Amino acid sequence: MGKAARDWTQIYAIYGMEEWQTLVFLLLQALLFSFLSVLFLLYFNPICSTFESLFSALPAGAPRFIAGFTGSVTAISAVCLFFAAGNIFYSSVTLYWEMAQRMVNVVNDWSTVKTALDVGCGRGILLNAVALQLKKEGSSGRVVGLDRKKNKTTVSTLRTAGIEGVQEYVTCREGDARHLPFADNYFDVVVSGVYLHTVGKEFGHRTAAAAAERMKGLGEVVRVLKSGGVGIVWDLVHVPEYVQRLQELRMEDIRVSERVTAFMVSSHIVSFRKPCLQFVSPSEVRVDWRSHNIC
Repeated sequence: MGKAARDWTQIYAIYGMEEWQTLVFLLLQALLFSFLSVLFLLYFNPICSTFESLFSALPAGAPRFIAGFTGSVTAISAVCLFFAAGNIFYSSVTLYWEMAQRMVNVVNDWSTVKTALDVGCGRGILLNAVALQLKKEGSSGRVVGLDRKKNKTTVSTLRTAGIEGVQEYVTCREGDARHLPFADNYFDVVVSGVYLHTVGKEFGHRTAAAAAERMKGLGEVVRVLKSGGVGIVWDLVHVPEYVQRLQELRMEDIRVSERVTAFMVSSHIVSFRKPCLQFVSPSEVRVDWRSHNIC
């Protein structure tokens, strides 16, 4: 089960799909619009007659145009909904696995990694990718999966780790990404996959308050990294904000991947290295990793 290239059926069989309700909702909407568009196609003339009786005051031919336009929009909507459902399923399964492999490949030498953290581990695709890499390199390291829903997540995550044969490398913790329950400079590697953008969502996705909460989460990633440690974040939409904040925190070797469409929006992987500790003279400014009062 540890091979990098997998068919989507293998990935789905192990990990299933989070937020499957969204996929079901989109598919039901797509089927509804498909049904309506077929009705417009099969009963176009009766529908036109109905429109002519409803819009008798309109010029001749206008009701027929309205009926045709409505049917076309209905059909296009069905196609768009099917596409959205397909993209979300692909992003949740195949693409997620592929991006996890790309993220673990950022670290040059996993044999030296003793502690790793996955912020927002969910079903464990990225978490287990890290554990598989530790196992492959013969490392004695461990990876911690952190999630907001410990009771719900732990059972399924540890189950997938068992299927992958890496349960001895994996532990799970409950916690908030804005207040990670770990000491400063604790992890050699910290990863996170499509999670940080959800931090602060209770304030709205595009508000200043939500942005401040996301930056707190990013600051916590930096805080718990050891000096010389590597952080790797794959996220949606907000990566430019992360890059700017990482530059303000004086991170080194900041790299951003090419754009990848995931969950119907743009996504990137950003990786960075926390600088080694250096002597700070009285005239220099010490960076606060905790990211307090960043608004």
